[in-house]
Amino acid sequence: MEATLALACELIRRPSVTPEDADCQQLMSERLTAIGFTCTDMPFGDVRNLWAERSGSNAEGPIVVFAGHTDVVPTGPETQWQSPPFEPTLRDGLLYGRGAADMKGSLAAMVVACEAFVAAHPDHQGRIGFLITSDEEGPAVNGTVKVMEALGAQGKAIDWCIVGEPSSTSELGDVVKNGRRGSLGATLTVKGVQGHIAYPHLADNPIHRALPALDALAREVWDEGNDFFPATSFQISNINGGTGATNVIPGEVTVLFNFRFSTEVTDTELRQRTEAILDAHGLDYDIDWNLSGQAFLTPSGALVEAAVESIREVAGIDTQLSTAGGTSDGRFIAPTGAQVLELGPVNATIHKIDECVRADDLPRLAAMYRGILERLLLN
Repeated sequence: MEATLALACELIRRPSVTPEDADCQQLMSERLTAIGFTCTDMPFGDVRNLWAERSGSNAEGPIVVFAGHTDVVPTGPETQWQSPPFEPTLRDGLLYGRGAADMKGSLAAMVVACEAFVAAHPDHQGRIGFLITSDEEGPAVNGTVKVMEALGAQGKAIDWCIVGEPSSTSELGDVVKNGRRGSLGATLTVKGVQGHIAYPHLADNPIHRALPALDALAREVWDEGNDFFPATSFQISNINGGTGATNVIPGEVTVLFNFRFSTEVTDTELRQRTEAILDAHGLDYDIDWNLSGQAFLTPSGALVEAAVESIREVAGIDTQLSTAGGTSDGRFIAPTGAQVLELGPVNATIHKIDECVRADDLPRLAAMYRGILERLLLN
């Protein structure tokens, strides 16, 4: 079996449902140690993390890091899978299994790409690194963010980072994520006075008070976006209030909402403008904010150019740069000044029953990763 496909199968066999790693990182460490990487376990809480680093001819040169995660989402009802989710199965040119696309296929391609690159260029310039966590699909509090803090405390900085998230849409390499929108969530509690619904003058309905303010927030134009990002969006996801009885005015209502924001606005500005609107409506409220990640963008430079050229060489296509979609662990890496992009398999089946990836895409992805290394570390 082709090397990348074989390693992907070995990783899929390990049931690493978040935050479990199921010794996937140990398997990767063994392969990387064999080609001269120094591997360091960096556990935090119940999360396993791996930092691996290899120096070429210049130990002080720039470093290109492969970042990814060994954890996968739960399988859902296994009886609905055509084949067991942790038994990698080849069928009609596709590799089936939980994590095949998100993102054990990418991890295998990263390792095999490095094995081939080091074999051909043992004295390459600069350094190669791996930052692997088992806490990407979960809360993401003891994974990449903690490793980045630890690396920062050691004075280590990442120059270029390739995240193996499944970025492709229709065919391998057609889309590369060169940025992501920020995510800012909030829990808003609007307070009123509970009372009998027949005597509204003796109560204060917080739902009635909240609705005009929520409408104003939904109608607000937060920014116009830019060449790389759509306009910032505001979406309400939950509204909860009341006792369940039809004759009781509730004492409070809780609203959950989220901003997906561009680089045209900061999370601080969004908080201030939101609270100004709430204040203008005279609400008695509490609000708890949760910043999941800052917006980031890698518009141009050596990393993007290397990826575009490598994809063109391997797949014969011109890739599209995109910032669409949700968040990724790149949000923890980019704020340090690193150039970050995401390149991985087609994402059509991620998190679904019968997750799969085209089997012949995996060695081609390894070739793309190797091409990026060559363009960054051989010039």
